[in-house]
Parts: sequence; structure tokens; C-alpha cells
Amino acid sequence: MADKAIPIAIIVFIVLFIGSLLLVFSFSYVEYYEFGFRQQKSTGKIDRTIVYTTGRYLYGPDVTFKVFPLDAHHVTLADALIFTADKLEVAITVHFQYFIRKDELPLLHDKFDLDYRGPIESSALDAMKGSTTAYTTRNLVDNRKLLEQTIYKAIRERLGGMCCRPNCSSYAHACPPNCKAIKSCTNEDKGYFVDVKFFQLGQVIIPSSVQERYMKALTLKEESDRENLVQEAKVVRKTTNAMVQQIRNTAEEIRNNGTIEANLLTAVAQANYSTVLEIARSDGLKQIFHDLGFTQQEYKNSFNYLRTLRGMPSAHFTLDFQQRIVGNI
Repeated sequence: MADKAIPIAIIVFIVLFIGSLLLVFSFSYVEYYEFGFRQQKSTGKIDRTIVYTTGRYLYGPDVTFKVFPLDAHHVTLADALIFTADKLEVAITVHFQYFIRKDELPLLHDKFDLDYRGPIESSALDAMKGSTTAYTTRNLVDNRKLLEQTIYKAIRERLGGMCCRPNCSSYAHACPPNCKAIKSCTNEDKGYFVDVKFFQLGQVIIPSSVQERYMKALTLKEESDRENLVQEAKVVRKTTNAMVQQIRNTAEEIRNNGTIEANLLTAVAQANYSTVLEIARSDGLKQIFHDLGFTQQEYKNSFNYLRTLRGMPSAHFTLDFQQRIVGNI
């Protein structure tokens, strides 16, 4: 009986071991940066009815997932040669990031399988080349913002199509102006089943001959602006000097007028002073003559004569007891 139990235990162990291995290999995983379809390993058949996202799934050891990147696809078109309206060749570098649409993943798989990157980049390059033919080289150099908007619009519409997205708020250009309703869209209207959400314009390289011509034109413009500023400065200096001279002339005129008015006031005051003084002197003499009793004119004249001599600085009066002598010392 014991001999029979040992083989049974071994068989049970083997069954459990194989079952554990089968259970382990029955799990399939989809990473957080992926989504995809369920695929049968033995036949290669793909079930496109459901798009699976991040998770761990128990579908048996014969099932795996055919996955696509869920995150951004980074594309750089370096030094892409385009032709401008003035028939010149310009090298432009652009960068953009696109995302595969989850709801249109079956369409992408049917059309490209996993080989979608090459056609998408090639189509983006064609769209960029076709969008710049209406602009001259000067437009590309002078208006970088316009160039960026034009190329972005062309690539976005070529790769994303002209259909409105189910959620217009998912990103800035989810529902562009005049987009077609989803119900009326065909597969051809959906472009390459991706959303180009971000775009950056890199360097723009123009031919050296054109660059030299632009540099010369810029130099001439700067020299012209400098000459204009020099001439304006001269005019300003002349105007300023004229204003300064006018102010000085006005000040001199005011000063002269003030001097004349001051002299006039001084002369008038002096005349008034002399008049008042003479009137007072005359009244004083009259009073003196009256008080002294001088009625004869000769006495008055003598008094005035003596008063005049007394007012002279070089005159000196002397008196003696015999006679009165008036003379100069």
C-alpha cells in the first residue's frame, strides 16, 4: 500500500508543478506606456475588437499582446530642404510629437501594422514642403511665428485628418475650424490615425549668398538709421541753441528794461527830491528873512552869498574885531 502511495504523490506533485508553470505563463502583461490587441501565439491571429491598456491579464499560455506605444512619438526632421516662392532652397529643422489614437488603433493596424513610423514621417515631410511654397525667403526669416504656425497646421492636418475628435477639449487642436463630424468621416478623412499635439520649429538655414545679401541690407538699413539719427540730432541741437539764444535775448531784454525803468525811477525820485528840497529851502529862507527882519534885497543877497560860500568845502571864515574878511585859506 505504501509502495502505491509514492507514485501517486509523485504524479500529484508533477501535475501541480506543471499547473503552476501553466498558471504563471498564462498571465500576459501590458505596460503603462503601451496598449494593444490580444494575439494567439500558435496561430498569430489577432483580436482587434478590444484595445487593452495597462494591466495583467489571465488568458492562458497561448495568448500574448501585440502592443503599440501609448506615449508620445518624438520625430525630428533635420535640415529638411524646402523651396520658397522666390525659388530658393532653405534647410529647416522641425520637431513634433504625435500620439496614436486609441479608438482608431484597429485602423492603424490594418493599414500599417507596426510599420507606421516611416510612412508618417515621410508624409509629414511632404506636408511641410508643400506648406512653404507660398512664402519668400524673407518671409521665413522675418516672420518665424507665421512659419511655425503654417508648418504645424500642415503636418497636423495631414497626419490627423480633418475629423473632429470625440472630446474637443482633449488638446488644443482636437476640433479645428470646419472639421467634419465623426459620423460623416471616412477612414481616408482620418489621416494617419494620430494626433500631433506638439510642434517646435528649429533652425532655419538660408543659402550663404542670400544670407550675405540680407546682412548687407541690414547693415545699410542700420547705417541709414544712424545717419537719420545724426541729422535729427543736428536739428535738435540747432533748435536747442536757438531756444537758448532766444531765452538769453529775452533775459537781456528784461534786464535792460529793468535797468531803464530803475534809472527812470531813480531820476524821477531825484528830481522830486530836488524839488522838495528847494521848496523847503525857499520856505525856510522866507521864514529866516521874516524872523531877522530882512526886507531889503541887498541883505537877502548877502545872506545867500554867505550861505553859498559856507557850503563850499574850500571856503573858510575868519573874524577879527576891526573888519570882516571872507577869503580862501
